[in-house]
Amino acid sequence: MIPLLHFIDVVIIDLIKWVVIISVIVSWLVAFGIINSYNDFARSVLQFLEAITEPMLRPIRRLVPPVNGVDLSPLLLIIFLIFLQWVVIRGWLIPLFAQNGL
Repeated sequence: MIPLLHFIDVVIIDLIKWVVIISVIVSWLVAFGIINSYNDFARSVLQFLEAITEPMLRPIRRLVPPVNGVDLSPLLLIIFLIFLQWVVIRGWLIPLFAQNGL
């Protein structure tokens, strides 16, 4: 059980955090006109990032509306993922399973 928790901790959650960060940076680049969203490759990358991040960000956006036009949902998602990594997995689950010998 502990190797599975390490895989979730190190690979999956870190990968989700990086995808959210990349999605935010790409959305800024589109907003500032650096990336042309009419380009087929750029549009496919944008659609891919949106398809990955939107299911995680949508519930947060329903609870926390934009503040002065700034969407805080990616920041809140990253804070939640860090809490999940450090407190839940590393603080509770791994010591619990290590103590029980699983």
